[in-house]
Amino acid sequence: MLEVDFSLKSMELQNTVKEALNALYHHPDDAIRAQADQWLQEFQRTIDAWQVADNLLHDATSNLETLIFCSQTLRSKVQRDFEELPSEAFRPLRDSLNTLLKKFHKGPPKVRTQISIAVAALAVHVPANDWGDGGIVKWLGDEMNSRPECVPGFLELLTVLPEEVFNYKISARPERRKQFEKELIAQMEVALSILTACLNIAELKEPVLEAFASWLRLRHGLPGSFLASHPLVLTALSSLNSELLSEAAVNVVSELIHYSTSGNSVGIPVHMPLIQVIVPQVMSLKEQLRDPSKDEEDVKAIARLFSDMGDSYIEFIATGSDESILIVHALLEVASHSEYDIASMTFNFWHNLQAKMIRRDSYVSFGSESSIEAERNRRLHIFRPAYESLVSLVSFRVQYPQDYQDLSRDDLKDFKQTRYAVADVLVDAASVLGGDAVLKILYVKLMEAVINCGNVDQIDGRPAEAALFCICAISNYVSVAESEVMPQVMAMLPKLPQQPQLLQTVCLTIGAYSKWLDTASSELSLLPSLIDILMSGMGKCEDSAAAAALAFRHICDDCRKKLCSCLDGLFHIYHRAVSGEGLFKLLAEDSLHLVEALCMVITELPPDDAKKALEALCLPVVAPLQEVINLGPETLEKKPARELTVHIDRVAYIFRYLNHPEAVADAVHRLWPIFKAIFDIRAWDMRTMESLCRACKYAVRTSKRFMGITIGSMLEEIQVLYQLHHQPCFLYLSSEVIKIFGSDPSCSVYLKNLIEVLFKQTVCLLTSIKEFTARPDIADDCFLLASRCIRYCPQLFIPSEVFQLLVDCSLTGITVQHREASNSILTFLSDIFDLAKLDKAEQYLTLRDCVIIPRGACITRILIASLTGALPSSRLETVTYALLALARAYGVHALEWAKTCVSLIPLTAVTEVERARFLQVISEAASGADVNSLMLPIEEMSDVCRRNRNVQEIVQGSLRPLELNMVHAVSQ
Repeated sequence: MLEVDFSLKSMELQNTVKEALNALYHHPDDAIRAQADQWLQEFQRTIDAWQVADNLLHDATSNLETLIFCSQTLRSKVQRDFEELPSEAFRPLRDSLNTLLKKFHKGPPKVRTQISIAVAALAVHVPANDWGDGGIVKWLGDEMNSRPECVPGFLELLTVLPEEVFNYKISARPERRKQFEKELIAQMEVALSILTACLNIAELKEPVLEAFASWLRLRHGLPGSFLASHPLVLTALSSLNSELLSEAAVNVVSELIHYSTSGNSVGIPVHMPLIQVIVPQVMSLKEQLRDPSKDEEDVKAIARLFSDMGDSYIEFIATGSDESILIVHALLEVASHSEYDIASMTFNFWHNLQAKMIRRDSYVSFGSESSIEAERNRRLHIFRPAYESLVSLVSFRVQYPQDYQDLSRDDLKDFKQTRYAVADVLVDAASVLGGDAVLKILYVKLMEAVINCGNVDQIDGRPAEAALFCICAISNYVSVAESEVMPQVMAMLPKLPQQPQLLQTVCLTIGAYSKWLDTASSELSLLPSLIDILMSGMGKCEDSAAAAALAFRHICDDCRKKLCSCLDGLFHIYHRAVSGEGLFKLLAEDSLHLVEALCMVITELPPDDAKKALEALCLPVVAPLQEVINLGPETLEKKPARELTVHIDRVAYIFRYLNHPEAVADAVHRLWPIFKAIFDIRAWDMRTMESLCRACKYAVRTSKRFMGITIGSMLEEIQVLYQLHHQPCFLYLSSEVIKIFGSDPSCSVYLKNLIEVLFKQTVCLLTSIKEFTARPDIADDCFLLASRCIRYCPQLFIPSEVFQLLVDCSLTGITVQHREASNSILTFLSDIFDLAKLDKAEQYLTLRDCVIIPRGACITRILIASLTGALPSSRLETVTYALLALARAYGVHALEWAKTCVSLIPLTAVTEVERARFLQVISEAASGADVNSLMLPIEEMSDVCRRNRNVQEIVQGSLRPLELNMVHAVSQ
């Protein structure tokens, strides 16, 4: 046992743990169970947990629940809290764990596994020399020799040992983790020798093969020539047909396949002897794919090996050699399997193979352009039959099942995922064969679906829908000049029955081929009947209505010039959709496609015609808003937001997609009284304000300088209302205004007043991290606006007093946990540090430095605190960029700030070597080194400081980012 005094406290804690576990598993009261669970979790974090867990594991009276909990506790303590123990505790801890391994060598399995992982985690923490000559593997071999009856238990340890290389729950330093991997690779031959010796025990063959697979995942250490004749490899290959060992054998062979391509093209020649042994053995299993007597799981395992070969040997297969074609045929066999889960294992291979054939960099070794083109054509010709077969093999899988209506939500989701995956495969085939060739194959299937039913009116829509879905999937690869198949497809669409799912896919197909319709010689005769189909789709059901609206948008986008002469008919459809009088089943968000569609056609009109059309477009959308306003302020205030935003969102789309800036500006000016009324009465309502600000944003973006006097009224409105209601959307609308008008001298008075009012108000709102957490949207939009000001109107922003106020405010909020808000603050600071990159920025650098340099130490400390734990590791890249940008901008100053900051962190958390390595990175950044090259050392510093909870608390406690105040910062 661990050599720690066994005290009365320890005995009391052991009893309390037993009582808590008994309550957790057996007490009838949920509250008591929850209380026990909470106590046990807190106990596991204490230093006493080491001794108590160890004692109870050695205690012969402990029940299974206690053993499982204590083994999990000890495993967790070794992984995360090993540094709690004094250095001399290693040997007694190792010996205790070894004793436990022997004690539980026959089980319980859960306990033995946890103890094995604990020993492996200990090996990650402790250098190989501490285990004796040869490290843990040699130590383990000696233990197995001395206690042969315990070999099964030690085998599990040998299995988990290499897995712990990739276990980042273990709080080891990055350097130690890398060293551990090197130690295991160096000991790989010893490990395989131990496993080979165990092969002589028949009942151990399966765990031996599983352990071998685990060691192969290290992907380094032994050449293929050594492994090709190794007894472990030969045993695995010969066991592929074994009923008892096939699963373990497949795992090994799968890892061997991946191992044999480690190092990519460099690794293949080295491992070719191994590949030459593997491939024939796997190929000999091909016939079993069709064997009806084989269990589905066995077939799946065999299919996995073929898929692994395809994915791993893609470079070799893509050459089109006779041997590679055999593998391709085997993969086609897998793709033809009736079970989708098996067939889909090959999908990644078909994608990678087409990429290899299409990409030019696959042929650079062939030299001249003519040689490259000849080789590319040769390969495309060789693989053409395989991809033609593939189209037929996968296309049927998208057909709706008979019981589609009865599918559960999860099954329906899986079916839709299947359709998307098959669509991707068809695209891969079209990349190789050409879209026109794939279209011909799919058209045959469409015709079969129609002809097989005899009477088109009585057709089962499912096969036709499946064929059309596939035709739709490859639309981007079909030539717009295709004249053999597409006219027949389009002519057939009006004749198909209007069953909901079929009609939905018909509509999607019309939209997908809108570019073809624009160039087809018969487009004028086709379009009216196709638009009639879309109108039917809008009236059938919500799904078909959504598809029809989307298709309508595509047609109006791609055929816009031809449709200008049909504007009256298009307006008729539009009015029916937005007024609700047409009995269309369109949801409000789908109706936006029709708004966008009309905008695209109107954009093609001459300015005067466009202006009139825009008035007609706005009329049915604005009229309901005007009616509400006419009923008085009280009615407007009480209206549900949805009844307003449905119309405002349509106005927003008009302003966004109708590309006639002057006409849009004129419309905004005419509509401003309506907008102002809504602003004035509904400023308290976030949903309405977001919708209205979005409309105004698009108006500004489209109209730009044509906005004229309306922009002044708009700015006055939002700055007054922001002070009263603090809506974040007023800030993002201001961001768009700054982007368009920031450099316009005639707007400087307006804009200077705007940003000072908005920023001063925001700074008053965000006075603590608590306020940032409560108002993350305001923080996000505020600092996005501030970044816009740096880029588009530094002449107004940086000399202003709000610049300093915002810098101070940003330091308060950097560590807010809200992702977007934190990123916006960090980006704002990075933009300040990168100010020199802007044109004519020299004049602002002195003003910037007067604000930043007095706060430099504080900024540096908060940024270092953020990358070492104050912010989630997912934010690391953004924090690192800000820190390195600060170093680039302030050179020696930044290095001194960093030194002072890092010196605050105790050596128990970060060693001198680790400090020096980190400061070297800051120094290199200050000297202008490429940021990308410095990311890894920063990540390692972050890992060191986050390696466990205690260390993270020590680091944050020393840096105290939330306790910093500006008085202290300025005095530094």
